[in-house]
Amino acid sequence: MERIVLAGILLLTGIALNAQERTILTSDSVSLYVNVKGSGTPCLYLHGGPGSGSYWLEKFFGNYLEQNFQMIYLDQRGVGRSTSPRDGNYSMDRMVCDFEEIRQALGLSQWLTLGHSFGGILQMGYWEQHPDVVAGMIMINCTVSMKDSFGKSWLQKAAEFTGTSCMPLQALTPDSLMSRLMEAFRALDEQGIRWKMTYVSPEDEQRINDTYNDFPAWNSDFGNRALFIEDYWKDYRDITTKVGIPVLFFYGKKDWPIGPEHYKGIGFPHMILWSSDVMHFPFLENPKDLENAIDTFKDKFSK
Repeated sequence: MERIVLAGILLLTGIALNAQERTILTSDSVSLYVNVKGSGTPCLYLHGGPGSGSYWLEKFFGNYLEQNFQMIYLDQRGVGRSTSPRDGNYSMDRMVCDFEEIRQALGLSQWLTLGHSFGGILQMGYWEQHPDVVAGMIMINCTVSMKDSFGKSWLQKAAEFTGTSCMPLQALTPDSLMSRLMEAFRALDEQGIRWKMTYVSPEDEQRINDTYNDFPAWNSDFGNRALFIEDYWKDYRDITTKVGIPVLFFYGKKDWPIGPEHYKGIGFPHMILWSSDVMHFPFLENPKDLENAIDTFKDKFSK
């Protein structure tokens, strides 16, 4: 059945989505930056961060993706080249509404989603509300439970790097988890070693940071708020067992922000589980392995 589902969406490659940058105005008057590039199956990119924007993936991995998919790069509301909502609405429901309004504006009946990091939370929230329009999911170093990722991996690794103590996950309430995260961020910054949490080297961190120099202004509103919004702390691990579409779950064996063992709580029935000896940015560290994983996903579920 999973092959039939994705094979059907692959037939949509004849839909004409002219490659171009555009702005899509939402029903609550937010201007969303969207860039449509490439040819093939329509695929919505849901970036992480929260608040990183879509340009990282486009710049460092776009050549491969655009040869295999019609990529729809989106800067989410309050991020990058998109504007912020006047009422400050960054709820999951409103995010999902944005994705649907983009799909409808582009005239698509179905599409794939591709997410990185926090983008896994957005993919699950979108699928939960609109399972009929998501034909498959590609999850690259994604979390589906921020409490699990931050509590079991991120905080413990930050404590190891900074030489500070780490409370066990069971002792952390949502408020104390956020407080502990802020303390860990400060400790990492004070020692100038935040890069160790995510990157192989400071040079890789600089490569990512340099992408922002390509823009005269960058909207950081959502990134400053996201971790304080209760919607995004929902634990989707149990819900993964109900997802009947094809899923690629690509994870890093040294991915401290997500957790090298986060995959153990994932139960997608039609899943390719792909481990890689990378940290958080495989499209920088080992793009060939990521290409192989996506090729395998396409080959398995489109025949």
